[in-house]
Formats: sequence, C-alpha cells, structure tokens
Amino acid sequence: MPEFFKLKFVQNALFACIFGGGGLSLIGVFITLMEMPFLGISMSHSAFLGAIIGLFLGFNPLIGALIICAIAGTIIGPLADRTDSSTNNILAVIFTATMGIAFLLLSFIPGPKSEALNLIWGSILTISRDEIQLLAIIVIVTIALIFLFYKELSTVLFNREIAAACGIPEKIFNYAIIFIAGMIISASLDIVGGLLLFSLLINPASAANQLSYNLRTIFILSAIFGIISCLSGLLLSYFFEIPTGAVIVLVSTLIFLLSALFSPKKRLK
Repeated sequence: MPEFFKLKFVQNALFACIFGGGGLSLIGVFITLMEMPFLGISMSHSAFLGAIIGLFLGFNPLIGALIICAIAGTIIGPLADRTDSSTNNILAVIFTATMGIAFLLLSFIPGPKSEALNLIWGSILTISRDEIQLLAIIVIVTIALIFLFYKELSTVLFNREIAAACGIPEKIFNYAIIFIAGMIISASLDIVGGLLLFSLLINPASAANQLSYNLRTIFILSAIFGIISCLSGLLLSYFFEIPTGAVIVLVSTLIFLLSALFSPKKRLK
C-alpha cells in the first residue's frame, strides 16, 4: 500500500482529489443555495463540449474546456437578464445546445474515441501535474475571493433584492459566481468526467446544508465531504478495480443520504 502512494500518477490523483473535490464542493454551495442546479449541469457539459472541440481541432482539450466555459459563464447571467428569463431556463437551453454540438463533433473525430470517452467518465489517474497546478490556482483564488467578499456573497445568497437595496452590486457577484463555477468545472473535467461532475457539485453541498444553518460551516463541511468522496473513490477503485469516477459519485451520494438521515433540521420541524 505505501508503494502505491509513491507512484507519481497516484500522487497527482491525490492532489486532484483535494483541489478538485474541495473546489467543486465549495462552488456547489452557491449552486445549491441559489437554487440553480442547471448551472452545474450546463457548465459541466460546456466543459465537455470545449474539450471535444480541442480534440476535434487538435489542441489541448483542457484549453478548449476553459474557453467554452469562460464564454458560457460570461453570457449566461446577462442573457438571462436581457431576455427577462430565469437563469435556469437559459442554462437549460445552453445544456441542450452544448450536448447536441458535442456529440455531433464527436461523430466526426476519426479513429478510436477512447480519449473522448475519458472526458465523459473521467480519468483521474491520468491527470497531469500542469492540470493540477491550474486547478489549484483557480481553487485558491476562489477561496480568497470568498474570504474577501464573504459579507457581500452571503447577502446575495440570502436575497438578491435585499443585497441590491443595501447597495451591493448583486448582478456582478451573481455573474462572478457563474464565471468562477465554469472555471473550476472545466479544470476538474478529468476527475469524474462531464457526465458525473454534477454529483460533486450538488451532493457534498446538499449534505452540508442538511447539517448546519451556518454558512461558514456549510462551506467547510461541503469541502470536506467533496474531498472525502474523491479520496474514498480513488482508494476503493484501487482495492476493488472498479471505475474511480463512478465510485466517487456513489460515495458522495452515500454521504448525502447519511446527512439527510441524521440531519438536526429534521428534529426541529
């Protein structure tokens, strides 16, 4: 077992679990509390589309994922405001469009589709040190922004209208949350893949929300649950030779079910 942890690709996977699991779960708190579940789905599939474009045109899929998520993150909020539609409606349209384009391009990629399939299901053991460094930078910047603008963010999460009445530029913060979510999601694509990323965004944050009313505690618990889900998935997949991404999803689901079962909020109703 100790020799297992000495392998470079395993060390990379461990760092990916810490930064990816923690980062996705942190941004998941915003997604769950703002009741925008389609944000996670749309951004993960936008990242998948960007990666497919990278494969199709012959450049780094991660760069493609970052570019498409950056574009999606930039237009979602303003488009929802301009069309007077809910953000979830715009996200649903983007989700269907990105999936259609992605699978269309996938059909034109010649040869085996193994690399493209890794983007769907994830391949945490093949993640590179450069990808981890990029992910770490994005997550650290996100944590710093949460610390710096905690009061403003907590007010926006509580009620956007109250935030606006208090003089907080709630639209800017709302757009920023969407944009940062896109960056973290795209940088984490290799961990569990485009189709399973949604679980790491929603399950740990939802589990943390079952256990506390305090926003700081929810952030901390969500990050811990996300990291535990990824590390457990990695170790269980090693011992039982089963797909890592699928196990990460199941562990995060189990954590949510246990949190819901023993939630102190149930006893207060």
